Amino acid sequence: MEKVPMTRKGLTLLEQELKQLRSVDRPGVIKAIAEAREHGDLSENAEYHAARERQSFIEGRISELEDVIGRADVIDVSKMSGETIRFGALVTLADEDTDEEVTYHIVGPYEADLKNGRISIQSPIAKALVGKTEGDSVEVTAPGGSRSYEVVEVKFADL
Repeated sequence: MEKVPMTRKGLTLLEQELKQLRSVDRPGVIKAIAEAREHGDLSENAEYHAARERQSFIEGRISELEDVIGRADVIDVSKMSGETIRFGALVTLADEDTDEEVTYHIVGPYEADLKNGRISIQSPIAKALVGKTEGDSVEVTAPGGSRSYEVVEVKFADL
């Protein structure tokens, strides 16, 4: 089984989601199915079918989370240092065309959240950045096209 790299915070968030699904969402959907059954003919009961579909999603997500948590390889970013970009790095980049700066925290695939500046170690930009240091230029080929960045700062902080 392949280990899944993640930060301590990422693991905690997945564990919280799993707890929510098991203790709140699963019992709620079971109750909804029971109530929908009381409405009679199941073949034309939209509430019943919606609840069963929701139950299927919840059970699938529970299985997925149990698998990922079981394979988690928690990396303590607070004990990391150095100048080379790798998992856990907080990287500030400057777009070489617009001079606009962006900051990304390189994390595991199950905790990536672009809106909050967390990108997966498996993403095209992270793959291009790994091994680079401050001052390096990076050409990133992503689905939106090719972009050039300069690495402005590399630091390690547990966010």
